[in-house]
Amino acid sequence: MVTTGLRPRRSAVLRLLVVALALAGTLLGGLGGAAPASAHAALTGSTPAPGSVADRAPEQVTLTFSEGVAMGDDSIRVLDPQGKRVDEKKLRNLSSDRVVKYGAGLPSGLRDGTYTVAWQAVSADSHPVSGAFTFSVGAPSKTTAPVPQQEAGGGLVGALYGVARYLAYAGFVLLAGGAAFVVACWPAAALVRSVQRLVVYGWALLTGTTVVMLLLRTPYTGSGDLADVFDLGGLQQVLITKPGAALVSRLLLLAAAALFVAVLFGAYARAYETGVAGEGDESDAAGTAGASGEGDEAGGSDDADERGASDAAAVQARRRKDLTFGLGFGGVIVATGLAATWAMAEHASTGLQPAVAMPVDVLHLLAVAAWLGGLAALVVSLYWGPPVERAAVRRFSRIAFGSVVVLVATGLYQSWRQVGTWRALTDTSYGQLLLLKVALVVVLVGIAWLSRRWTGRLAEVPETDVPETEASAAEVSATELRATGKAETDGEKDAEGAAEKAAVGAAVTAATATTADPAPAPKTGSSPETTPDPARAAQLARQQAAVRTARTKRQRDADPERLGLRRSVLAEASVAVILLVVTTALTATEPARTEAAVKATSGGQSAEAGRPQTLTVPFDTGGPDGKGTARIGLSPGRSGSANALKLRITDPSGKPMDVPEVKVSFTEKSKKLGPLSVTTRHTGKGQWRASGVQLPVPGKWRLSLVVRTSDIDQVTEIKNVKIGS
Repeated sequence: MVTTGLRPRRSAVLRLLVVALALAGTLLGGLGGAAPASAHAALTGSTPAPGSVADRAPEQVTLTFSEGVAMGDDSIRVLDPQGKRVDEKKLRNLSSDRVVKYGAGLPSGLRDGTYTVAWQAVSADSHPVSGAFTFSVGAPSKTTAPVPQQEAGGGLVGALYGVARYLAYAGFVLLAGGAAFVVACWPAAALVRSVQRLVVYGWALLTGTTVVMLLLRTPYTGSGDLADVFDLGGLQQVLITKPGAALVSRLLLLAAAALFVAVLFGAYARAYETGVAGEGDESDAAGTAGASGEGDEAGGSDDADERGASDAAAVQARRRKDLTFGLGFGGVIVATGLAATWAMAEHASTGLQPAVAMPVDVLHLLAVAAWLGGLAALVVSLYWGPPVERAAVRRFSRIAFGSVVVLVATGLYQSWRQVGTWRALTDTSYGQLLLLKVALVVVLVGIAWLSRRWTGRLAEVPETDVPETEASAAEVSATELRATGKAETDGEKDAEGAAEKAAVGAAVTAATATTADPAPAPKTGSSPETTPDPARAAQLARQQAAVRTARTKRQRDADPERLGLRRSVLAEASVAVILLVVTTALTATEPARTEAAVKATSGGQSAEAGRPQTLTVPFDTGGPDGKGTARIGLSPGRSGSANALKLRITDPSGKPMDVPEVKVSFTEKSKKLGPLSVTTRHTGKGQWRASGVQLPVPGKWRLSLVVRTSDIDQVTEIKNVKIGS
């Protein structure tokens, strides 16, 4: 069979790519998946503090963030114990030059009880953040206020948005890198069907995912309900935000990119094809003139024809040069603009040195596209195209090396900007992902080094690899037909790409050769009106095309250096798929500097440590009226400060209850401190207070509460509490 040798190889390639994509999907699910994107703007403070108990109702609730956020009138909601919204539904911007703070006003006369604050915002790098906490007025109470169970950016919408972000990166890499490969490395690839499809698919993928992301922004940053993609009002609000403007700008640039692709595979490809044919015609004309011009008086006419052909070739060469310059210049402008749509709306646009970080991020993305996108174009050329010239592979190798240098330089700056310290590389999720990305890049560079070795051993593809004549092709076709009964079917399947499967330009040269050697005149006596059967002619053409395809593949696979290069480049592409997933996950992870800043505001402890603490301690002394609940509040909950302790005891019905004696003490076992007793004073029915409570060091302290309800009924309850510095 003409093409039976091709399909197992193609199947193996497709299986390997499917495995790589499956690994990528698994990694994407583990890193992004249905989980919400990590917060890039973090809540660093609030008034009232979470869990605090205020003597009287505050005038407003304020939230302080680590970086700029976008909020609206519904971004901060304060709910009473019954779940009714009680704030003024008007956002207050309390930010200054160095502090990002927003608030919501509260009416006067709020009743005692526990209130819930639910907030949601969009950080400056386009990712949604949300949270909720409670505070109490007078004394804590039961609350039925509904708190969102799903964080902003989570659930099905978050998963779809994460997948769309990954595919958008992939589309950009294929579009920009594939086009760069054609213009800068191998202009003949403009005639290769597999390369054309790669670039066009990249454009379509980036365009489609950009539209999807634009529609998903409303539910992604808001309700989380997939049905809200059809909310036109929400879409209008998205368009006036920075991420929305970036996505719209990307669509406009993609319209220009469509024109670029049309010229690349239209006028540019035709100019190259005409140039190859023109060179062949010129050489043939020169040979004919040399053979017939000796001693011939018509030599002057032949010289004029030769000069005319030479002038036409010069015009074609100049046209190709102009097209190459125009496509190169325009392509750089469009690719830079597309890369800027990411830089202006994500990590680089906020935080430290954004004016420097955004251009650096653009360079980083362009280098990734030139390397990985060119690698993808080389893969499809090696597996589904004509033999690639050694010079083209070497040009790509030099571009890939330059891209790696740019990636290292820009990556070092971005790492310093987002991580800050060596310790953060191992102590934060961002740092760990960054180490994984570095390891993958090292592996990719190692495989690329092997590819360079194969490139150095390549033999050059003959420029005049002229196919056999039609008679020879028919003879081979007949031989192949006798060898198997499936040639017709397989020839039909491969007919679509047969022309470009042959060496680019060789078909044109072959056509000129056929023209130079016309078919012999029909024998005497044959009828001039007799025409061959069109169906039979088409069948024969398909069979001959299949034979040429098989011959091209045999010539390609006969070169062990090219076979080794194909395998190493395919391995590079598989690792690049995983690398792109990790890069996408990095853009959705809270930078290490932000995480460190949040910890610094809480004394190096968790979000709960270093804040006012409220503990609920049920007890049962075993005697009459021995059951109840103690609620203990400790503010501000820091070591080295004079903390105030409030204790309230209620019976099972929730009414205040007095007891003969209560004792409170703190112990820090790991540092062998305590028990430190707290002297409380009775201030009202079921209420005790203590001031000046000193806890010398931060850490996990054990609170011991002793409650005595009669002369003989007593119980000791233990609770742990985190104390910050």
